Amino acid sequence: MKRWIGIGLALLLGAAVVLALVLGNDRGDGGGKGDGQGALTTVRGVIGSEKKPFFDDPAVRAAFARHGLRVEVDTAGSREIASTVDLRPYDFAFPSSVPAAEKIRQARKITRTYSPFYSPMAVATFQPIVDVLAKAGVVRDSGAGYQVLDLRRFLDLVARGTRWDALPGNTAYRARKRVLLTTTDVRTSNSAAMYLAATSYVANGDDVVSSREQVTAAAAKIAPLFLDQGYSESSTEAPFEDYLALGIGKTPMVVIYEAQYAARLFAGGGAVRPGMRLLYPAPTVLSKHTLVPLTARAAEVGRLLQEDPEFARLAARYGFRTADPQVFADLVAKAKAPIPASLVDVVEPPAYDRLEELVATIERRYLAGAKPSS
Repeated sequence: MKRWIGIGLALLLGAAVVLALVLGNDRGDGGGKGDGQGALTTVRGVIGSEKKPFFDDPAVRAAFARHGLRVEVDTAGSREIASTVDLRPYDFAFPSSVPAAEKIRQARKITRTYSPFYSPMAVATFQPIVDVLAKAGVVRDSGAGYQVLDLRRFLDLVARGTRWDALPGNTAYRARKRVLLTTTDVRTSNSAAMYLAATSYVANGDDVVSSREQVTAAAAKIAPLFLDQGYSESSTEAPFEDYLALGIGKTPMVVIYEAQYAARLFAGGGAVRPGMRLLYPAPTVLSKHTLVPLTARAAEVGRLLQEDPEFARLAARYGFRTADPQVFADLVAKAKAPIPASLVDVVEPPAYDRLEELVATIERRYLAGAKPSS
């Protein structure tokens, strides 16, 4: 009898374990709400790579789960998302620029998009570089607590093929290479395309490029900004990591998203060291991260990101500015970061087709083996 009782208890224990495993798989990371009230709805998206750490954050995942959502993402360049990525497996596309998002919206005849956060384009550099360029009249004080890089005067330096060791009074960085900003590959990367947008505005007489004739004329002036660099990385994270790790010798000036620099300052840990500085191009452009819902369930993701204060707080931790400026400002104040509350000299990028024509014109010069300017 005892033997049969033992067998019965063992069977009951086994059944309990199986039931616990089944229930466990219906909750948490396995597919259910964090509060155990039902299964999570999986929503898949393709995003710009700079947002991956945000979506991977356990706090962000938990916040979505409280709304019954599991958000899974793949990454691609913003230009690729708008042009070559097969969007059929995805519920939403989330490029880092309005032109790319607008291209997708029009192609899919979608009426609503969401722009939950944005980041100005900026230049990460070092105090000796700032001092040298200030003497050359290229860097100036904004009068609002931050310094700006005058793109018109900078373009003049590049057009003359100026080298660092030829700048007057330069004793801090006597490198023989040309005065250039390090960017990613403009053919694949959104950050480089945003720099292209700002410089094309200046090259077009302080006006947004809006015709093919203007594209041709502007591209001829600004192509050396990209062609003369040599090899360029495809992701913005790579040159920024070089800036942080290798210092002034490798990367004296690099085009980044402000969010990259801000996120490191907010996190602490000393990644941004004394002597590192942030400049803002004048004019600059905003990288507006714009979510395009491809299915009905993705609209809730966009709505939460744009309207829920919890997601605004989480996004600000990653350096993104949101519709509530105070959230970002509080982090700036806490970190004592040299980041302005707002920027005035901001211009719009060209429409998607014109921006693509600018990129394609420069790409043809790459393929033709264009020589660096002398």
